[in-house]
Amino acid sequence: MPDSAKTRPSQADAEAAVRTLIEWAGDDPDREGLLETPKRVAKAYRELFQGYEADPRDYLQRTFEEVGGYDELVLMRDIPVVSFCEHHMLPFLGRAHVGYLPASRVVGISKLARVVHGFARRLQIQEKLTAEIAEAICDILKPKGVGVVIVSEHSCMTMRGVNTPGTRLTTSHLLGEVRDDPRTRQEFFDLVRGVG
Repeated sequence: MPDSAKTRPSQADAEAAVRTLIEWAGDDPDREGLLETPKRVAKAYRELFQGYEADPRDYLQRTFEEVGGYDELVLMRDIPVVSFCEHHMLPFLGRAHVGYLPASRVVGISKLARVVHGFARRLQIQEKLTAEIAEAICDILKPKGVGVVIVSEHSCMTMRGVNTPGTRLTTSHLLGEVRDDPRTRQEFFDLVRGVG
């Protein structure tokens, strides 16, 4: 947990900050429709940023070695990503595709989704999120290779600024044989695209 979490502001502090933002936007936080909004926003933010509450790498600790000789790519596609841009605190939404080439053990498939969700529920940029997921899998599982691709739409581009709805950012982070072996790399990207 980051050092800043040790001195986290209280629920009341968070609610006061939301009241200030409502006033700054030009509305009255004491009007009927907004009376409970500071409480609701603080509660929503606690849920949306739950990635700070635990280390997502812990989800990868329990593995299985009885894999029956399986040594091909393991790929989970279309894991929902909900994260927040650290520059504007606006959401980016998309899908992650996570694969690894096991060396001697595998992890329960739900754990791959939990790792994605754990890292996503923090303020950050998509490039960092992609790398964090791949490196956690590589460090903990010690596979022959890892590949992570994330495709998402960023509200900071679609709702404001350049105002380009429908544009998507694609990032990838490849390690080991998924990066270095052309056949494995191609197989990984074919599986991500749903080919084969």
